[in-house]
Amino acid sequence: MLYIWQMLQDQITQYTAEINAFDTTSADELEQFRIRFLGTKGIIKDIFDEFKAVSPEEKRTLGKVLNEFKQLAEAKYQALNEITANSQLKAENSDVDLTLPGEGFEIGARHPLALVRREIIEIFNKLGFSVAEGPEIEDDWHNFSALNFPEEHPARDMQDTFFIKKGGEKGDIALRTHTSSVQVRMMEAGQPPFRALMPGRVYRNEAISARAHCFFHQVEGLYVDENVSFADLKQTLFYFVQELYGEGTKVRFRPSYFPFTEPSAEMDISCTICKGDGCQMCKHSGWVEILGCGMVDPNVLENCGIDSKKYSGFAFGMGIERIANLKFEIKDLRLFSENDVRFLKQYKTAII
Repeated sequence: MLYIWQMLQDQITQYTAEINAFDTTSADELEQFRIRFLGTKGIIKDIFDEFKAVSPEEKRTLGKVLNEFKQLAEAKYQALNEITANSQLKAENSDVDLTLPGEGFEIGARHPLALVRREIIEIFNKLGFSVAEGPEIEDDWHNFSALNFPEEHPARDMQDTFFIKKGGEKGDIALRTHTSSVQVRMMEAGQPPFRALMPGRVYRNEAISARAHCFFHQVEGLYVDENVSFADLKQTLFYFVQELYGEGTKVRFRPSYFPFTEPSAEMDISCTICKGDGCQMCKHSGWVEILGCGMVDPNVLENCGIDSKKYSGFAFGMGIERIANLKFEIKDLRLFSENDVRFLKQYKTAII
């Protein structure tokens, strides 16, 4: 036993001197050092195997020496490994000044539709409009029937609507075709006054082209209270246009038809691209239609449990893509959903 104890001490003394003298910046030489001393078949493993034969009285003293020896080898390897890695990095980047600050991350940009959506909301917030949201999968009642759509209305046809499930307590289940369904849910859940915007994605079964898509984004507005008139609607929308496109933008209303409003109108503005002179965007008319609007049909109010003799209101709806087309002069709305970084980078300066 004494012989083994003395032999191990001599080995540790010899290898300690070897470790202290070892120095390198070569990754291959350092790996050989690791295998020789710290590997599964290395010197330290062999010494610990021989240590098992030492008497219990000697193990306490020799065990401490062995642990210090192992820690010395590990510390040497870690120190040289760091030095070797730095030397290798400098060699690979000999032309790079590592003391210079990094380039940092490239700042992203908000999507143009998100920019326009937020600007629309901020304008109407000044007039007291809050924001309301609802589900994108709707039943027939909230998407059609409550809004005064007759059974034979074309919008119920498969050509216009993505139906998900036939039947149900409140009719067929479909992807909503407009955010007017959120207006119904709001009116069902409370009593006037209501003054809110309903932004969101909607879906229609249409062929995808530069001017149409199977999904797009809307912002609809609703104002219901006592003595609300068409004059209130016109002044609200006139203020919106002046804030969004600037003073001097002309506005006109044309009679139209929507099942849920009566009377109904479509609102045009003077083309912001050609300033009314005529271009491809306005089809050389000088005018561009941006939204539909009208007074809420009394039947819709009654369907939602609101007394139409006491309350009146107006509603409007616009496509965010159409607004963005005019604001940023984007001619193909397919660009909004293609995630082309080259397109999105153009709006980096528009981040707020």
